[in-house]
Amino acid sequence: MAQEIEKKFLVNSDAFKKETFENSHIIQGYLSSVPERAVRIRIRDQSGFITIKGIGNESGASRFEWEKEIPLVEAEELMKLCEPGVIDKTRYKVKVEGGTFEVDEFHAENDGLIMAEMEMAKEDDHFDRPIWLGKEVTGDTKYYNAMLMKLPFSKW
Repeated sequence: MAQEIEKKFLVNSDAFKKETFENSHIIQGYLSSVPERAVRIRIRDQSGFITIKGIGNESGASRFEWEKEIPLVEAEELMKLCEPGVIDKTRYKVKVEGGTFEVDEFHAENDGLIMAEMEMAKEDDHFDRPIWLGKEVTGDTKYYNAMLMKLPFSKW
């Protein structure tokens, strides 16, 4: 089973868009949003995925993650069983020295929120911090997608 290590940051401008090499549209819902075992259904462009995430470590940077691609039609059916609330976002990929940022620009009730994530092999891996990268929010649960589904950014 896989251990995911990632750091999350707020993004302070849309300057990252000039550096993007790939983007996709993502819709996701949660069959279970409890931190100990979040079960997510995601539709990314025309592909479906089911993901199970465990609770994070003390820093919030590391946690269990298992993901499997599933047929789009099954993902669409499972979305109907999800808890109320949907995450709608565009994901941009931006390469920097030391890795690739996945930058999520949220839509609908989370419009105005832009966050960047960097997956790493170790928590102390080095990567360049582009000028558009803002405050680190790793471990701040209000920025987890499962929480944004329940308490959207527009209601803060």
